[in-house]
Amino acid sequence: MKDKERKKQKNSGKKPKKKMKLWKKVLIVILLVLLVAGGWFIYKTQKNGGGIAGMLATVVGHDEFTKKNLPEIKVLVLGVSNGIDAKLTDTIMVASYNPKTQKGTLLSIPRDTYVGSNTKSATAGNKINAIYGISQDPKKVLDKVNEITNLDIKYYVVIETNALRELVDSIGGVTFDVPIDMNYDDEGQKLAIHIKKGEQVLNGEQAEGVVRFRHNNNGTSYPVEYGDNDLGRMKTQREFIKAVAKQTIKLENILKIGQWVDIFEKHVKSNIDFNVVKDYIPYGVEFNVEDLLTATLPGTTPNMNTTNNISIFVVNKTETKKMIQELFVDRDIVDEEENDDTTETDKISIELLNGTGNAKTLESVAEKLKNAGYKVTKKEQTNTTSKTTIINKKDVEQTQLEKVKNELGVGTMQNSKATSSKVDITIILGKDYK
Repeated sequence: MKDKERKKQKNSGKKPKKKMKLWKKVLIVILLVLLVAGGWFIYKTQKNGGGIAGMLATVVGHDEFTKKNLPEIKVLVLGVSNGIDAKLTDTIMVASYNPKTQKGTLLSIPRDTYVGSNTKSATAGNKINAIYGISQDPKKVLDKVNEITNLDIKYYVVIETNALRELVDSIGGVTFDVPIDMNYDDEGQKLAIHIKKGEQVLNGEQAEGVVRFRHNNNGTSYPVEYGDNDLGRMKTQREFIKAVAKQTIKLENILKIGQWVDIFEKHVKSNIDFNVVKDYIPYGVEFNVEDLLTATLPGTTPNMNTTNNISIFVVNKTETKKMIQELFVDRDIVDEEENDDTTETDKISIELLNGTGNAKTLESVAEKLKNAGYKVTKKEQTNTTSKTTIINKKDVEQTQLEKVKNELGVGTMQNSKATSSKVDITIILGKDYK
């Protein structure tokens, strides 16, 4: 009896040992597979440039040649307000990104841009923002923009304002320096914009208000140095897009891409295939938003007495050709390394606003300042003004301001407390500039 029990105990002890040996082998195999896979992933990540960009490139199946073969992507962005029967595209922009050079551009096209044949018999339907409302076909707007810019843009994105709201909320709000106090109400458009000036975190509803704002209930708008009404709104839209991009390309937000796809499916119409977009995402995280070039299409707003009492914007074809060359071609020319003997003048950045009423003046003054050694980082049209003003944004020395005035031959100097300014000096060219 005792012998049987001993035999039974002996036999029962053999099976667990066999099982333990089997599991050890399985675990070893799993560990080896993980080590090989991890090593391969690290190797591919390094081959793809390393860091977050290299990791994302590896995840989506890229190799070290993918980035070199990716062309610049240009997209027409159309913004349409929800809750309004007339589907007018009051936001029209061309956005571009080149992953090889890490350069990008935002070009605003005024909503009143005239696309008819005779300005003397202009109608509201001859404005570019009416094309989509009449046809509901973004391709027709795309064709007209290509005709104006000669950029050969292939893609369009039509974004409802609800998409902006949900995107901003999905990334936890956007930190933005609101340029002025905004107070505007419009029951018809279901708009109630009441936002104080200054840097703050905007939620989705506030973000929509900021990018749609043109003027206050009492008729006041942005200051001349900013550009009032539509000019100011376009500038705010570009600055806000830069702020959104800066926050969106953070790793913790890129991982929310599934939420963005859901938002786009509900509120965005586009001819871009997601497989195209995903190819650019890994390299987008490297993009320095402060290097984004921004501008507004050059042109003039004629007296309404000559345009059938319709407010329109007439594109200056010659200046547009120059601007397109500068923003989309010359932009990608790699700068030579700066010498160590950089002068004080070279270090000063200037924002140039043209309030002369003559679109040609902007380019000629910009060229003049560049030849004198200044960095003209922003060029915009603004409302017509009588006097030229030179605004010190960052405690530039008085002697340097005098040098700028001497280059222009005219100008009243002012100081500004805009501590968040991205430029050292803002120049508003007035009619007194000759």
